[in-house]
Amino acid sequence: MSEASVRIDIWLWRARFAKTRGLAADLVERGAVRLTHQGRQTRLDKPSRCVHPGDELVFVAHQRITALRVEALGERRGPAEEARALYTLMGDDAG
Repeated sequence: MSEASVRIDIWLWRARFAKTRGLAADLVERGAVRLTHQGRQTRLDKPSRCVHPGDELVFVAHQRITALRVEALGERRGPAEEARALYTLMGDDAG
């Protein structure tokens, strides 16, 4: 992992899509997260997989499909405003 990437479980936790890293890891291990990196889509299966700025994620959380683009990796799990700066929603959620 480089400074230009971060584990998917850590990113989901920092971006506040999961309350704990363990719940984020469970989401990934269930196969509920799809990553598009450099035009290639992959269903993630391990929480140790990395995401990079510019990657796109699609996942189901809280009975809702979320599609987003990773804008930043973050350095901590901060307040909600800081977490929202880590991504841009795409599709129907963008409104």
